Amino acid sequence: MLLEIAEAAQALLVDEKTMVRWIKKDHLPAAKIQGEYRINPVDLLEWATNRGIKVNPALYKLPTVDERPLPTVSQALEAGGIHCNVTGADKEAVLRAVVAQLDLPPELDPDFVLQVLLAREAMGTTAVGDGIAIPHVRNPILVQLPMPKISLSYLAQPVDFGALDGKPVQILFTIITPTIRMHLHLLSKLAFCLRDPRLRTILGTTCNPERILTTVHAIEQDIGGVSP
Repeated sequence: MLLEIAEAAQALLVDEKTMVRWIKKDHLPAAKIQGEYRINPVDLLEWATNRGIKVNPALYKLPTVDERPLPTVSQALEAGGIHCNVTGADKEAVLRAVVAQLDLPPELDPDFVLQVLLAREAMGTTAVGDGIAIPHVRNPILVQLPMPKISLSYLAQPVDFGALDGKPVQILFTIITPTIRMHLHLLSKLAFCLRDPRLRTILGTTCNPERILTTVHAIEQDIGGVSP
């Protein structure tokens, strides 16, 4: 599903002229189809997240035949795991190590996943500031999973991801989901959690999976559970 300019403007609570200016001057990804701009909702969400722009929750309520309950960030983190001291001296080495620990289904080639993650990084950094990145492909990694996963990796040493704030990355959240709906949901909820000082504080200390999950769960309780 691609958004028209009017729909994207409504999602970011701005006017259409602002959207066009962002496309032309601020690297908001968009394609021209029959002379009109169209925007991938995943691109829109990650672009807004990188710049701290609030997104209308209506964007995440995509029409779908998938009626499965949407998971919480803490549930997806439990499924994907929290990994300490992930090694790698550069972006490619780090992403290779992250892919290796994702526990992917047999039909999904790890080298393919690595290449699409690297291709996504080549288009623009997935770093969101303060030493954190959320590497994922332009279109979500859609695989048959009983539970969507968010893998949290603490790097053994900081790595340059070309973040807008200039800080090297030491924490990566990697998302894999079975549907675009779940991908948007988890990306938006994760972005919300990352704005909470409780999570920022705990992420800035040593890698402690139990405390991180407890903190994320507490934040989710405060914002009212699962639905976006």
